[in-house]
Amino acid sequence: MIFGKYINRYYLKNAPVLLLGLLALLMVDYIQLLIPQFYRLVINGVNLGQVVVNGQPLPFTKEVLLQHICLPMIWIVVLMVIGRFLWRICFFGSAVRVAANLRERMFDHSRQLSQQYYQVNKVGNLMSLYTNDIDTIQECFGDGILMFFDALVLGLMALYKMWRMDYKLTLLALIPALIMFGIGTVMGTAMTKRWEERQQAFSDLSDFAQENFSGIAVIKAFVKELKELMAFRKLNKQNEEINVIYTKIATLLEVLVTLFVESVICVILGYGGYLVYQGRFNAGQLVEYIGYFEAIVWPIMAISMLIEKTSRGKASLNRITELLDAPIDVADRPGVQELQNPQGSVEFRHLTFRYPDGEYDVLQDISFTIHPGESVGIVGKTGAGKTALVDLLLRTYNVPDGTLFVDGKDVNTLSIHSVRAACAYVPQDNFLFSDTIAHNIGFGVDDASPEMIDHAASLADVRDNIVDFKDGYETVLGERGVTVSGGQKQRISIARALLKDAPSLEKVSQRHDQQQPAGFDE
Repeated sequence: MIFGKYINRYYLKNAPVLLLGLLALLMVDYIQLLIPQFYRLVINGVNLGQVVVNGQPLPFTKEVLLQHICLPMIWIVVLMVIGRFLWRICFFGSAVRVAANLRERMFDHSRQLSQQYYQVNKVGNLMSLYTNDIDTIQECFGDGILMFFDALVLGLMALYKMWRMDYKLTLLALIPALIMFGIGTVMGTAMTKRWEERQQAFSDLSDFAQENFSGIAVIKAFVKELKELMAFRKLNKQNEEINVIYTKIATLLEVLVTLFVESVICVILGYGGYLVYQGRFNAGQLVEYIGYFEAIVWPIMAISMLIEKTSRGKASLNRITELLDAPIDVADRPGVQELQNPQGSVEFRHLTFRYPDGEYDVLQDISFTIHPGESVGIVGKTGAGKTALVDLLLRTYNVPDGTLFVDGKDVNTLSIHSVRAACAYVPQDNFLFSDTIAHNIGFGVDDASPEMIDHAASLADVRDNIVDFKDGYETVLGERGVTVSGGQKQRISIARALLKDAPSLEKVSQRHDQQQPAGFDE
């Protein structure tokens, strides 16, 4: 089982279902420990010709075999099947819901993070959180609860029955268990660290592969396929080595558990045989005792698996916690107002701005005003801060108080949503979704009609290109719009901005000859 501030709440949220599963597990464990008693009856019946049922000796006949052994065993099997099905549904179903809820929470938090966060953290690493780490959490949540309670309940009940039969033999059998517990604790700590390293290595490998696939045209153009292959091999080798180390530790743990089980069996057979020789045990009782021990073999194995799963779960939960603990740097202040009926007036007053991780001011004492209906072009050398102006207006970074005004109101007194809703944006690096052209153009307007989309495409001078496609506006673009040319991608982005019909249109590094709403170009 794993615990942490972002996972504990789900134990309480799913408490009724988990409790039902726990009750089913208790039922299965209880009736499972009835089976060794039937072993004793059969062995003693064969050896002694009679059995003791409810304190009464009975001759070992077909009727006794059927009534007191076979029929109860059938009912036990039926109840175990029902119980196992029920607790699997409860535990594993809860784990699936936990994974879905946690993934949704991660996505909701991720969308609120500032642009600065995504400049530092690579997409491949983030995607590994949503896939590998979430899957690990799901596995650890469901299997962890099962293994913990199964090992605890079944193990304690079996040990109780073994203790009642012969406490000395049970004490001897517990000595390897104590040794195993100490070794498992130490190895669990090492496995947690190695799993974190494994996940990070996988994230690095995923980042590299994603960047290569996205930039495959550049790689081919500069004939760097072999160089990138060698770099990938290096990362893949590192990932392999870390996985091998983790596998060695996990395998060693399994071997130690197996050694523990075999050593305990040797103790039981040796000392138990001695008890039979002395007449303190009969053959049936020894078989019954071994049956109880066989019942706790699974809990013993479960302990090793639980250590491994918990180690993996802790490592993955630590990585997810880092994401969920990431501060939301750009957020509405208390008491902000909505921007009502935006007109498109934008004013910068003595603005000085530095990126959060920057070493110098990209903008120094900037002051100018854009009036409604006015188009403004901003020119400057690379790094002069042209893009920074757009970023500040869109509130992707925090704006100093009293430096940026929209319709005469300090932008910090307005909700971020309302300010962004009043803007239409065409980025320098145009992004298109892997969807139809119609969906890409109408992305900013929920109820955009085909006529509105076609009109926006005409204004952006891309309509003729679209209708020439086989499927027209229903043409599905490849990832990031790779199925269209760079110019077509730019014009589709412009059409998307024009369709929004916002009072402010920010357009980066691209001129457009059609009449525009109020705003400025870079």
